[in-house]
Amino acid sequence: MATILYARVSTIEQTIEHQLMQAEAAGFRIDQVVADHGVSGVTVAFKERPNGKRLFDMLRGGDSLVVRWVDRLGRNYGDVRDTIQEFMRRGVVVRTVINNLTFDGASTDPMQQAVRDALIGFLAATAQANAEAIKEAQRGGIALARAKEGGIKYRGRKPSFTHRQLTTVREMDGQSVGEIAKATGLSRQTIYRIKADPVAAESMLANWAT
Repeated sequence: MATILYARVSTIEQTIEHQLMQAEAAGFRIDQVVADHGVSGVTVAFKERPNGKRLFDMLRGGDSLVVRWVDRLGRNYGDVRDTIQEFMRRGVVVRTVINNLTFDGASTDPMQQAVRDALIGFLAATAQANAEAIKEAQRGGIALARAKEGGIKYRGRKPSFTHRQLTTVREMDGQSVGEIAKATGLSRQTIYRIKADPVAAESMLANWAT
């Protein structure tokens, strides 16, 4: 039975050697390393990558696929979930270096299967959420850099509420979010953000002179 490390390297800061070193330091005995270089985990599905596709031909029942974390498989919820499920159906054990998680299809107990599948879904969703957060931060950094180059004050994201709406939210403190939403016309998500940090909400309005 083989133990194969799959490494996905999408930026110059990431290296195969680093991922292999982490795996070995965690106690994994790696027989072979398979890697995809310069491949986005967001837009390119696992089966569409040259070596991702190759792994489905290489791995057999009883073999282990090791990844640093599930985001090496991808950063798309559906793709990561389906990839792990497909390997388990083939009898391949998927293991992560971080948190030392193990996913296999050995359990026949429905409760254990449900817990396992829920964890897979959570990790897959986290991988996508992290990618979206990184992308948003990059957009903010680009906007800030452009503003500085043009001598323009960076104001951040434009608020989706007015001073009157903010005042109403604060005055209705203690009432349900549904009631506040009905009174202001704001979404529940916006109301939650305002209630969580009213000072930041005031600052946003001040930056945009709304």
